[in-house]
Order: sequence, then structure tokens, then C-alpha cells
Amino acid sequence: METTKAIFWDNDGVLVETEHLYFQATQHVLASVGIPLTQQDYVELFLVQGRGAWHVAMERGIGPGDIERLRNERNALYGDLLAQAPRLTAGITEVLDALQGKYVMGVVTSSRKDHFDLMHRTTGLLKYFDFVLTASDFSRVKPDPEPYLRAVDRSGVGRESGVAIEDSARGLESATGAGISCIVVPTALTQGSDFAGAHRVLGSIGEILTVL
Repeated sequence: METTKAIFWDNDGVLVETEHLYFQATQHVLASVGIPLTQQDYVELFLVQGRGAWHVAMERGIGPGDIERLRNERNALYGDLLAQAPRLTAGITEVLDALQGKYVMGVVTSSRKDHFDLMHRTTGLLKYFDFVLTASDFSRVKPDPEPYLRAVDRSGVGRESGVAIEDSARGLESATGAGISCIVVPTALTQGSDFAGAHRVLGSIGEILTVL
């Protein structure tokens, strides 16, 4: 990809291994009101459709006030899990070391800023990035293209010169919807998803260095 000038990195599942923690937190609070959430359900609702699961609770008769309470409980539990130091994705530091200074690099995530700051409190990764965009920077999150359109604006390069690094179908849809080429590195949670439209689907983060 000789024309690449900017790399836009997803966070959860790409830089850090946190997606399973979000699943656990959401599954726990939904179970407290008798709503089961399987891993397959989570992948489809969160990582493919990007809808979340609160509409499922509404369909089961859970009122708006209780849904807000459950959302707050989930966010607090997720924060507690993140505070136990999320694991870096294997090989990510070496990849970022090799790419730093050669490209404009930014993080483009649908994570809340408080959760993002908490998970990166000890990772040491933020020094590699020129900018970070979190959920509060958009009116619509992935799979809408807005996050990557904002990333293009922040980077100062044309969309044809940017590439996104994603792990999920919703991230791929967001990037390609913004006209950005996307490399997908699936995780254990997302590896069964449909990644039609990806520039490449890789087996590990380290392989990125062989295709850029």
C-alpha cells in the first residue's frame, strides 16, 4: 500500500484485548433481570450490527429507567474489570514502534473516553498516536462512517491515503463507508464474521508490517 500516509487504529480488540470484558459486564447485568446473552448474541448485536442489547431488554418489558440503571451498572462493572490492567494485543508495541514517524497515526474508537483513559493508564501506547477520537467525539458511532470521516479530517490526508485497522464487521463497515481501505485482524470473538470488502484479512497484528 505505497500511497498510505495515515493509519487509523481501532482500540478494543486491536490495541488492547478488552472486548471479552465488555461482553462479561453486559452479560452479567442482563442476567440480573433474567435476560441471557450468549457470546454469539454479543458478536451479532455488538460487533456486527453495532446495536447493543438494550433493545432486547425493552422487548422483554424492561422500562427506560431500569435500562438506564442497568447501563450504569454495566459501565461501572466494565470499569472495574478494566482497572485490573487490560492486556496488550500480542505484538502491538513492536508494530507501533516500527510504524511511528512513517505515518500519521490515530485511534478511532467507539469506547467512552473514561473507559479509554482507564484502559490506557498503564499501556504506554498513547505516545505512538497523533490523535485519539472516542465516542464523545461523534454523534454516531460505528458502524456509521462518521468516526472515520472525522479521522480523515483530523489526519489532514485524503481518505484514499488512509487505512483502517479493525477487528470487527461493524468497524469494517464504518471504515469502508467512509471510503477508507480496511485491514482486518480478527479476534477469537470476531473470527467467524463476514469481512467481505476488507483490503486484507490477517492472522495477527504482526502481519501488518508485511502489507503496508
